[in-house]
Amino acid sequence: MTIGTNGLVAMYLGAVVLANVTFGVWGMAVEPWNSMLLIGLDLTARDRLHEAWGRRGLVWKMGALILAGSAISALFGLVFEGVVRVAVASAVAFASTATVDALVFGLLPRRWLRINGSNAVGAVVDSFVFPTVAFGVVDWDLVVYFAAVKFVGGAIWWLGLGGWRDLAPRTSGTSAG
Repeated sequence: MTIGTNGLVAMYLGAVVLANVTFGVWGMAVEPWNSMLLIGLDLTARDRLHEAWGRRGLVWKMGALILAGSAISALFGLVFEGVVRVAVASAVAFASTATVDALVFGLLPRRWLRINGSNAVGAVVDSFVFPTVAFGVVDWDLVVYFAAVKFVGGAIWWLGLGGWRDLAPRTSGTSAG
């Protein structure tokens, strides 16, 4: 399945907004699902966008996406109490995660390792920063748990978005990341 840049942007924004609003409304009851399905998607979509954009405006484009996702989420705060706080914490967490993710992504040699390795580090950063900003507390057991869930979710999305092709043996005359 090939998804273009606009599709990845829509997936990224949709997942951010849905994760923020559902967490703002239902809290920890939805967090395991949000972490696996939505944040895992965000981590993987971010890396796919990194590949698509390369160095051509990556920083400002990702910054604009993070702000747009948080602003759209915050609008739901007009209807659902608690969503604005979640949107702010999410913006800080995603900015921190995107920064670390981009650094790790650029260092790793193979495409499958770049995406999954940067997702692993990004999942830890997100799982630490979000609760720290949103609630002012860190529960290390939850940081480890949610980082693992986000990583697994990201790996599932990587496979679902065609990542399995990265593992195919190379043939002469073709290049694979």
